[in-house]
Formats: sequence, structure tokens, C-alpha cells
Amino acid sequence: MSPAPSRQKLKTACDQVAATDPALARAYEVIGVPVWRAHAPSYALLGRLISHQQISLSAAAAIWGRVEDFLGDVTAGNMLDADPEAIRACGMSRPKVAHLMSIAEAMVSGQLDLERVCAAPLDEARRELLAVRGIGPWTAELFLLYAVGAMDAFPTADIGLMEAHKRLGTYDTRMETRAFTAHAERWRPCRGVAAHLLWGWLHVDRARGAAPGGG
Repeated sequence: MSPAPSRQKLKTACDQVAATDPALARAYEVIGVPVWRAHAPSYALLGRLISHQQISLSAAAAIWGRVEDFLGDVTAGNMLDADPEAIRACGMSRPKVAHLMSIAEAMVSGQLDLERVCAAPLDEARRELLAVRGIGPWTAELFLLYAVGAMDAFPTADIGLMEAHKRLGTYDTRMETRAFTAHAERWRPCRGVAAHLLWGWLHVDRARGAAPGGG
């Protein structure tokens, strides 16, 4: 079963958040109801999120592709069986390799149970994820969005979200993380839907810029 909210739930939520913020209203006008980024709950998803931290999408995709090619089936067990230096050779930094190993150990030991996370109330699910060394707030919130379909999960420090909101809101400067987090409070309990509107708009805007004749 897909973790994505139904299209009707998304539309209702889009109507709600668009009414609270002109920037979201503009995004909604451009893209309509966004496609939810749904993924199966797995170690591979957590690993991919770790690989995408603080580097460009294209670089992260290339690095994680090499990890997938090396491991074959990306599971916690296969990661623990691998030589950490071989994972580093795929392009992963030493801290990220340590995080991948720590998360794998937590899953194999039962400290982290993704079925339990997906079935738990949002705050409990968040606590279980954050208790694992290597899973920070950004990774936890994205997992809750993608694998659980939590409509109020929200990666507050996501640069793409902050940049999209700045441009849609015609602000002179991008909000700092603390200010953006406070601003996003008005979008509860649908902050994850707001995130999908902003990501969706950013994707369309980038595609326009990449098209022949684009800016």
C-alpha cells in the first residue's frame, strides 16, 4: 500500500495551506495538487537520504548509484558485511559511512524497527528515528514524509524549501532556518503538503530554466 495521502486529502490540504500564505497560493496555482514523494520504508531509503545531505542532487545521485552497484541489494545486513573503505571509495564521506553503519546496526539489533515507526503516532515515530546515531531531524522528517505519508512532517532546514518560499513570496532575502521554522507553524497540520507544493514548484521552475531559451 502506498504511504501517500489520497488526492482528495491532498487537495483539501492544499486549499488550506494556500489560504494561509501567498507564496503557497502561487505554487498551487502553478502546479496544482502535487505528486507525493512516496517510497517504501527501508534501509535503502534511509541510506539514500544520508547520501543526499549537503551536496547537490546530481552528485548525490551519482554517489548513491555507485553504492547501489557495489552492494547490489541495499540492506542493513549487506551494509554491515561491506568494508567501510569500499563504501568510502564510492564517494561517501567518512562521517556518512559511519552514519550508514550505525543505522544498519540499529536495524539489525532491533533498536530501529521501521514497521514500528510506520505504525506509531508521529511524535513516537520521530523519537525512535532520532534516537539512532546518524539520523538527524532532516533525515527523520523526510523519512516520515516519504515512507509514512505524514502530512505534517517537515524538514525545516531544507534549503530548497527556503529558496522556493523566498522566490514565491518575492522576499529580498531567504529566511534563516529559525524564522522559516516559525513561519511554517501557520501551515500545521499540513506542513508536509506545503513542502510538496514548494518542491513541486521548484522542479517546474528549474525545468523552465533548463529548457531552450530558459533563464
